[in-house]
Amino acid sequence: MKLRRFIILLCLSCMTLVVLAQDTKNTLPDLYVAQQEFFDPTKKVQHKDEYKFATPWRFEVGYSQLNDRTRDTSIVYMHGVKLGATVDFLLPRNFSIQTGALLTLSYGQNKQHWANVAEEDAQINIMNHRVLQLQLNIPVRAYYNIPVWKDLNMFFYAGPQLNIGLTNYDMLKANVSPSTLAWLQSEGISTSPYERYIAKDLYRTNIQFGIGAGLEWQRYRVQGGYDFGLNNILRTASASNPKRYEWGWYVTFSYKL
Repeated sequence: MKLRRFIILLCLSCMTLVVLAQDTKNTLPDLYVAQQEFFDPTKKVQHKDEYKFATPWRFEVGYSQLNDRTRDTSIVYMHGVKLGATVDFLLPRNFSIQTGALLTLSYGQNKQHWANVAEEDAQINIMNHRVLQLQLNIPVRAYYNIPVWKDLNMFFYAGPQLNIGLTNYDMLKANVSPSTLAWLQSEGISTSPYERYIAKDLYRTNIQFGIGAGLEWQRYRVQGGYDFGLNNILRTASASNPKRYEWGWYVTFSYKL
């Protein structure tokens, strides 16, 4: 009887050792506890934007108003349409450089008064100037973009612009007395329609510096700016008008292709 109990106890001991050995082999390693910040629901994950160089093209159209003026006096306002294409060179930190080619077709008119040469005729003589001009604009401007909300961005820009005159036709009509007309012609002053670049009244090249701002949403952009003329464009100066500058402002809409 004692022998039977001894054998049963021995078998139970062996089974217990086998079970303990199996549990020891199957025990999983300890897990590392994550930092408490990992479980913070208020923590915002910051995604670092990666810079990618690109050259998006844009089609641009808008309204422009040019102002031919001396240092103190406006001579004539020109209203026109601006049309062309631009390309952006994207740089890091929301900067970009834009250039392109845009045509500006403008029209303006003014009246020029002359005192009659004949003393017996006190009437005022008038010369009506109606000017139609076509210019090529080549801007080189630095842009800085500020994200506002989702796909909406605000931007500011500044930089020079080369303005090349292609044609400037004055559809002039003289309403003067015969004596004044004879005097104007003797002084070499035009009294009939003429092209002002060909007549060497104006220089074709105008260097400007512009500033502006606008909004961009997805592929669409609206911007407005002002260009300041830096050099004299008057080729045939007179005592009353020694220099002439061309300034102007504009509002354009562009679409990214």
